[in-house]
Amino acid sequence: MRFRYFWNGIILENPVLILMIGLCPTLATSISARDALGMGIAASFVLIFSNIFVSAIRKIVPENIRIPVFIIIISTFVTIVDYILQAYQPDMYKVLGVFVPLIVVNCIILGRAEAFAYHHGIFDSFLDGLGKSIGFTLVIFIMGAIREILAQGTFFGVKIMPEAFINNSLLFMIFPPGGFLLIGILKAIVNKLFLNR
Repeated sequence: MRFRYFWNGIILENPVLILMIGLCPTLATSISARDALGMGIAASFVLIFSNIFVSAIRKIVPENIRIPVFIIIISTFVTIVDYILQAYQPDMYKVLGVFVPLIVVNCIILGRAEAFAYHHGIFDSFLDGLGKSIGFTLVIFIMGAIREILAQGTFFGVKIMPEAFINNSLLFMIFPPGGFLLIGILKAIVNKLFLNR
């Protein structure tokens, strides 16, 4: 029963394809599989740990200051991710740029803190954060892989398509219209397979 919080986050309540939140970092950082995976892992770290901490202190945080407290917790974990990327993955940090600090105001993370972690126990909040994180990372990674392959003929920077394909590639896929088109196609597939719409 409790594990439904985990499973729902992957498909039935997927942040990107069902709830349609967190689209800005999804579209902006899913140009390549590597960048998408980096953003997915960074956002997942923040989401899981902020959910745990919000749940742990929920009974001592006054109702009228809960949102500022959530933002302080979230920004603490974002700062940790920011410093780790700067220290150990400077190339990825340069690519992800402003989108790492913007995790603080990502609707997925703040929304889960307010809608779920503030009202549930630590273990359930962990499961919710883990499920939503996997759902978000899965979608952003799939989008990054598809966009990289179609636009550049590479996967993780390794050429996998023949030269003829690369010369006639779908270069528009690395631009915002390509991202919007792809997210629409993925949403339609999920709706048909899992929601019978």
